[in-house]
Amino acid sequence: MFPGSPRPRRAPTWLAGLVAALFAAAAPADAPRLATLDWTLAETLVALDAPPVAVAQVEAYHAWVGEPALPASTLDLGLRSQPNLERLASLAPERILISPMFANLAPRLARIAPVSSLPLYRPERDTWTEMRELTRSLGELVERPVAATRLIGETEARLDALRRRLGDTTPPLVVVQFMDSRHVRVFGDNGLYQAVLDRLGLDNAWTGPTNAWGFSLVGLEALAGLDARLVVVEPYPAGVRERLDDGGLWSHLVEASRGAPLVLPPVWSFGALPSATRFAEQLVSALEAGDAA
Repeated sequence: MFPGSPRPRRAPTWLAGLVAALFAAAAPADAPRLATLDWTLAETLVALDAPPVAVAQVEAYHAWVGEPALPASTLDLGLRSQPNLERLASLAPERILISPMFANLAPRLARIAPVSSLPLYRPERDTWTEMRELTRSLGELVERPVAATRLIGETEARLDALRRRLGDTTPPLVVVQFMDSRHVRVFGDNGLYQAVLDRLGLDNAWTGPTNAWGFSLVGLEALAGLDARLVVVEPYPAGVRERLDDGGLWSHLVEASRGAPLVLPPVWSFGALPSATRFAEQLVSALEAGDAA
């Protein structure tokens, strides 16, 4: 329990046992019972056919990550930064998986089950290589090394096929996500979107600095003068789309875009191979539709 938080009512012992039994029955028979706070690990486990029994913020996962979808039986652990520890303990997971971002929770989680922290997006590391390594690490952890090798192979084959669908005239792109009507995340080095652009043979017009997650938070004015086609990744914050339609700097950027801006459905920009495939498919389909128009 967290300092200053109200003491929750303890579930009856029989109810906690029933919940654990139900989730044990729903999991694949040969898969270890895992729980995770991290959506990147969750999407990869689902892709390996070893879905976790519990994930933090399930509804938000489906809004931001989308696919692969979590099984309907997945239990919601509450906030990623403040998971419901009693609910987690009632499931009796064999292991809890986190990323380094949640390292501060490891001592409390370790009282429930062994904790494994799997990194991704480390500075000075090639992002695609890290995504492959993460996939293999999870494959070993859930005793599905063949499935991990297959996921890597299928992902790379799919991106190679998508690359062949692109012509030689695609202009440089600048990929952004709105934070408010005047500021965006612009994506570049050390991120999933850049790794996918590289695999597709596409140029990124943004060569400015990025953080450890592969983006920089900038005002719209930082995009002025870029000779590129705009790519916007949803979702828009509430009310932002309407304010953009009112004109201003964004309208000037749209006019200067090398082709109508492309708007993509949400793709988890901090994901692994499943999100990479989703982004590549959405981007190539949008480019093809834009060219046809």
